Amino acid sequence: MKISITFFLLFSVFTSCANKNKDSHAIKENLNKPNIIIINLDDLGYGDLSCYGATEIKTPNIDKLANNGLLFTNGYATSATCSPSRFSLLTGVYPWRNKRAKILAGDAPLLIDTAQQTLPKLLNKAGYNTAIIGKWHLGLGSGHVNWNNTITPGPNQVGFNESYILAATQDRVPTVYIHNGNVVNLDKTDPIQVNYKKNFLGEPTALSNPELVTMKWHHGHNNSIVNGIPRIGFMKGGENAKWSDIDMADHFLGKAKDFIKSNKNTDFFLYYAMQQPHVPRTPHPRFVGKSGMGPRGDAILEADWCVGELLKTLKNLDVLNNTLIVFTSDNGPVLNDGYFDEAEEKLGKHDPKGGLRGGKYSLFEAGTRVPFITYWPGVIKSGVSQALVCQIDLLASLGCLVGEEVNATDSKNILKAFTGKSNQGRDHLIIEAKSRTALRSGDWVMIPAYKGNPINSKVNIETGILPKYQLYNLKTDRAQKHNLASENPEKLNAMIKIFKNLKS
Repeated sequence: MKISITFFLLFSVFTSCANKNKDSHAIKENLNKPNIIIINLDDLGYGDLSCYGATEIKTPNIDKLANNGLLFTNGYATSATCSPSRFSLLTGVYPWRNKRAKILAGDAPLLIDTAQQTLPKLLNKAGYNTAIIGKWHLGLGSGHVNWNNTITPGPNQVGFNESYILAATQDRVPTVYIHNGNVVNLDKTDPIQVNYKKNFLGEPTALSNPELVTMKWHHGHNNSIVNGIPRIGFMKGGENAKWSDIDMADHFLGKAKDFIKSNKNTDFFLYYAMQQPHVPRTPHPRFVGKSGMGPRGDAILEADWCVGELLKTLKNLDVLNNTLIVFTSDNGPVLNDGYFDEAEEKLGKHDPKGGLRGGKYSLFEAGTRVPFITYWPGVIKSGVSQALVCQIDLLASLGCLVGEEVNATDSKNILKAFTGKSNQGRDHLIIEAKSRTALRSGDWVMIPAYKGNPINSKVNIETGILPKYQLYNLKTDRAQKHNLASENPEKLNAMIKIFKNLKS
């Protein structure tokens, strides 16, 4: 049985990280490394958890991580949308450096170059068995995907020993699970066909057969119908392989538990990419109505329960004390993101943004500032940190922890901040929303002038786009109500200079 790392060894890690070329091999020989789990939720907002101040919803299991670990008030994803955000988390590279790092279609090719450095590759090299379970949404294959054969390249080709994923997203076709490149339960006599431009002859859609729809679409989700839910894109065949939406959370949780059980005596890395509370929100019937906020709130309660069950598994297998858990979200919140599900009507006093401005798709704070918790019994003391941290820094920081060298420009080694040994995180961070970028530096945010709509009317969220520069001091104006660009030209010019230098 593995034992917890001692504070002495952790101190040695910090010292060696500062001199990694000299001491990295010594670290690998002497350090009893922790298991690592990243729990990444989907569209969970900064204010969606009771540990972050929510009063209308209770998330006791996630609160346990926060109350016994380190809760960050300045934790960020790199992007306000999922594919770019997930790209950065796994590669340590800003999404704006890759022109393809946008919200991917369901049939998009793999976004990550198979020769690229990735977090699972790094941990694989350090002796970890690695797995992704849940949402991928980083593309599959190298062009047109044949869903009826082994699909490659994919997660297994960028460092994951095990992958059990959604083909794309829950609201996109094909509505099937993929295990190590193969569609689960596929009947080859009923092959899967997918087209994102044209429907297949005779196949029902939300437009042609609205009587088959049990979840009404609002925008963009009116193509093929599966389990009464209209999706993005057209699909034919693969009936035996189609998932059950209401059982998805249980299904992924079971796979996560199985992976932990089979690796309890080895070092393991689990990227548990949960689908909640992304649309379509389909909580299991035992959670329906429990939040009083409709399916979105119920899905958050379901996700909290999943986290609790995962913690129970770790404890029962006697590996919890030697496990580092990072809890976060891929981007900020959105209420109506394609379906009528009463997320707006039943919101009540709950504020998914937690007092921030914007949301998913936005350059304002609520787009990229997300829940961020680190938990490691016996190593990370409970507390709250104001350090500026980002998911992009997990690559360099975890590389330092396990004694592997990292070649990264964007990812910073802030392991001391992640473990609560320092209040100093990164100095500057470039955030992104739909290919537009802005700068967080210290307590300040600068958003350049952009052409475009200040409101995303489909989801009713402010985009952060204005035809003039914006400058906000988050220390005194957390809600970004007072643009100081004209009042403080010296600070604005200094921010612009930093921004240009970082992007050069």
